[in-house]
Amino acid sequence: MPSEELKGLLNRAVAREMQVSIQYMWNHVMAKGDKWEDAEDMFKETAITEMKHAEEIAERLFDLGDKPTIVPAPITISEDLSEVLRANIESEKEAIAMYKEIIEKAKEEGDEDTAELFEDVLEDEEEHLEAFTSLLEECK
Repeated sequence: MPSEELKGLLNRAVAREMQVSIQYMWNHVMAKGDKWEDAEDMFKETAITEMKHAEEIAERLFDLGDKPTIVPAPITISEDLSEVLRANIESEKEAIAMYKEIIEKAKEEGDEDTAELFEDVLEDEEEHLEAFTSLLEECK
């Protein structure tokens, strides 16, 4: 049985994934003008990936006997592309740090299924960080 600490971390992860799926979808919706052209589709695709992560993590948490949160973490919205990308980069960095912590905690508790899930999700988050960082460099 997972510890309360691990279940708490998984719930933070669900809230975070819901947050960025909404945040990135709003980025997509608000992406107007030539400056946003390269970002528009990327925001939409990333939002969909993040929602899938939320679903997978929520299912894992439910399988572990806990109720997933239904409240997203605070959402950051801006009409300035550089601000949007900086906020998204920060969100991805926070996720990467948290997911590494979850992987370590899950392994410590012998929960290989959770560790494997987050290793897969971590790969996506690292790709998102790289994509947002590259796009921010292009905007300069």
